[in-house]
Amino acid sequence: MKNVNSDIAYDHIRKKILSGEYPPGQALMTKDLSMEIGVSRTPVRDALRQLEADGLVIIRAHLGASVKTMDLKEYRELCGMRLALESYAAGLAAGHRTVADLQEIKFALASMRKLTEKIVAAKDEEPLLAELSREDVRFHIAIMSAAKSDLIKKEILRLHLINRVVVGPAPGAAKVVVPKEERNANRLAVMKSHEEIYRAIEKGDAPAAKQAMEDHIQDIIDKNIRMMAREEGGAMSRELTEEELSYSA
Repeated sequence: MKNVNSDIAYDHIRKKILSGEYPPGQALMTKDLSMEIGVSRTPVRDALRQLEADGLVIIRAHLGASVKTMDLKEYRELCGMRLALESYAAGLAAGHRTVADLQEIKFALASMRKLTEKIVAAKDEEPLLAELSREDVRFHIAIMSAAKSDLIKKEILRLHLINRVVVGPAPGAAKVVVPKEERNANRLAVMKSHEEIYRAIEKGDAPAAKQAMEDHIQDIIDKNIRMMAREEGGAMSRELTEEELSYSA
């Protein structure tokens, strides 16, 4: 029989981790969490075990649970899995996509294009960023769905969540300030890479779709790894760019 309190504890802790309120490396004390959530310790332990299975929590003997962290080696391995699976999924999408799949991908792409144009022209771009992130996520999920492999889609999304946690901003971290001109150039380049992915899938060209997605993901990974390599402790402590936030969702 399903334990409702375990579900409550799981949802509570998961949301705190994904929001960054529980940052990488933070100890997750069963007693404290029990009092905070308003449930007994048993469902909290169940929730932590499930979050460990999800890859968001580490449980060590005699040390207890903590939010997932990764050193550079582990992060490179995770990135390799993401790159392989997402590129493969794009190739599958080119071979299996339906008219409805193409419409969904194209709709998200068109929305991203309009938002990118508005952001490039805007003095205050902040109000538009969340919407752009949602459409970016919609685009990539539509491709995963077009691949027609539930197992691959589930694993990619799991890896995205782990990535989002381990490279998430630490509390009080200084935000990296990038000049508007550089941000605009980056956004236009990212938009172009999305369009290349779509065109290859539309044409049913699996090798081209796979390569376009690989180039797109590799660029994001390279940026993250360069930053992570500078961190002595192994865990990243910076604000992510809008592009990285959206695709880590």
